[in-house]
Amino acid sequence: MPVTPHDDGVRLAIRLTPKASKNRFGQMARAADGTRHLKAYVTTVPEGGKANKSLIKMLSKSLRMPAGKFSVASGATNRNKQLLIKGEALTLTQKLEQWIKELNP
Repeated sequence: MPVTPHDDGVRLAIRLTPKASKNRFGQMARAADGTRHLKAYVTTVPEGGKANKSLIKMLSKSLRMPAGKFSVASGATNRNKQLLIKGEALTLTQKLEQWIKELNP
């Protein structure tokens, strides 16, 4: 799973593709180093953090959580990102794992 516990909540590994035909989440994938990530696609351009903001908005809506709980922990200017989701780690891990299973039946 692309979810790892963190002091303030959990980190979610995402590979973001900007300038896509529509906003959506894709399949789980494995990087060359063996780590897993969730693919995400947004229609916005990767200028001035617009694609990151679109990703956070999309996650917030999909998970029914306030956008303020999400931040880019690493990879702000890279396709491979680590998002920090603030909250109780165990609860968030369970919620995210269930959500990812629903995305990837």
